[in-house]
Amino acid sequence: MDRLEGRTALVTGAALGIGLAVATRFVREGARVVLADRNGDGAHAAAGELGRNARAVTMDISDEDAVAAAFAEVEAAGWAPDVVVANAGVQLFGQDAQAADLDLDVWRRTIDINLTGTFLTVKHAVRSMLPRGGGSIILTGSPTGVNGEGKDFTAYSASKAGIHGLARTVAAAYADRGIRVNTVQPAYTETPLVAAISEDPASRAAIIGRIPLGRAGTPDDVAGIMVYLASDDGAFATGALFSVDGGMTTI
Repeated sequence: MDRLEGRTALVTGAALGIGLAVATRFVREGARVVLADRNGDGAHAAAGELGRNARAVTMDISDEDAVAAAFAEVEAAGWAPDVVVANAGVQLFGQDAQAADLDLDVWRRTIDINLTGTFLTVKHAVRSMLPRGGGSIILTGSPTGVNGEGKDFTAYSASKAGIHGLARTVAAAYADRGIRVNTVQPAYTETPLVAAISEDPASRAAIIGRIPLGRAGTPDDVAGIMVYLASDDGAFATGALFSVDGGMTTI
């Protein structure tokens, strides 16, 4: 369990859900991990549970000054990241809707956090990595970004499609300088983000019925592929989209 020995990673949205599972797995694999979240108290509590190889930083990904300050803080502490997982995001259940019914404020909030926030994380990750010869950046996508699965979530689906395009563009721009950029695409994964589905038996059954493997994903299902992309095993992977979706995008 030492595939990430000697590496330092920064994971956004790490106070809970997929981000926390990834941070936990990275520590187990030998990395030092910065848990970044706008919920600073939650990030610090989680880092405390993970021990001396984890630290926390408060970071609102939609605010460039906050993102820049977070990277500056960890660099000054000697924790400049070799791996950045841009995982933080929102899905506004009960507000996101089909296009004709979507409020502009909901669209803007979703795009500001999911797409602009991911861009800002990537921007400052690249700036941090370039002087040190490269690194691995991993983005969290969604099947709704590649098919019509999220027809009732216009803003969320559009934001995730943008993330997929962002990853490919940045991967092509910086490959010759040692920076790899990939996207991991989980399907329905039971975390606090999707409580509106998981707590409604009918909604949960309907979405699981569209997953060929016949079950919901777990945060640990996602963490493994991120270890691969963060490690030397993934050294020849860049600009790619890795589906961890139980087969959802095959049908």
